[in-house]
Amino acid sequence: MAISEAQLETWSHQGSQVQSASTYKSIRDVLNDPGSPYYKWMYRIFLQGSYGNDTNIYADSDVDVVICLTEVYYGDVSHLSDEEKARYNANRSPGTIGFKEFKAHVLAWLTKKFGSGVTAGKKAIFIPGDRNRRDADVLVCVANKMFISYPATGEPAFYEGVCFWTSDEEKIVNYPRQHLDNCTAKNGASASRFKPSIRILKNMRNAMIEQGYINAGLAPSYFLEGMLSNVPTQQFVNSHQQTFENYMDWLQACSVGDLTCANGIHYLVRDGQSVCWNLSDFNTFRASAMRFYNRG
Repeated sequence: MAISEAQLETWSHQGSQVQSASTYKSIRDVLNDPGSPYYKWMYRIFLQGSYGNDTNIYADSDVDVVICLTEVYYGDVSHLSDEEKARYNANRSPGTIGFKEFKAHVLAWLTKKFGSGVTAGKKAIFIPGDRNRRDADVLVCVANKMFISYPATGEPAFYEGVCFWTSDEEKIVNYPRQHLDNCTAKNGASASRFKPSIRILKNMRNAMIEQGYINAGLAPSYFLEGMLSNVPTQQFVNSHQQTFENYMDWLQACSVGDLTCANGIHYLVRDGQSVCWNLSDFNTFRASAMRFYNRG
């Protein structure tokens, strides 16, 4: 027997926004303090993850905050011809600050303001919560431009994203603005059924972990959002049960290698790439979700 419509409706609801909003404001205010050692450089601060995308559920805890240095950018010219690369290099000028220096300044400032509990993880800086504030992760990054063309006349074409380096020196490039914009557009085109479907799937994922269907970490929320972003909007209908069955049937028949992340730039399923879901985990989740749903 399938999971009931009533249970899916409960899972579709958005988690609390009040404490996450106050958490974001308190951290943003500290990051944007004119007394910080990096204030003279240009940067922007924004939410990402489930709270930024309005797909948070009640079980979500950490608030994901991004501070992105925009004073400089890192360029990806791998898609350019040799002639275009030469033009790009001729126009380059050295930056006044780089990623490591910027991150060191941010870490020192957050530690000064929030105390010794602030720690630098593999990707982000962790800020422990208190009575009035949730735990938070602050991702420090720098603007990144992936150039598609660099003509002799006219403006170059590029995708603008962010990049950062992990503690073991792996460079990661992502496109949070495109992710957010595409999810918002998808939700509008589907009569506001897309984001509730994500919340249902995230709650289902958590229940599957609790009941031993899958291991924790096998299906990150970022990849679940990306998976559903590929599903045609007409598959999101008024019934939660029918919507789940529609998109699972579609995903079973689709060409997996053509699926993209919600940003529309990275492929969703590729082995050996940190910004992609590996094929084994994707297939395991897809099959396990159907088993879990049909068991009810």
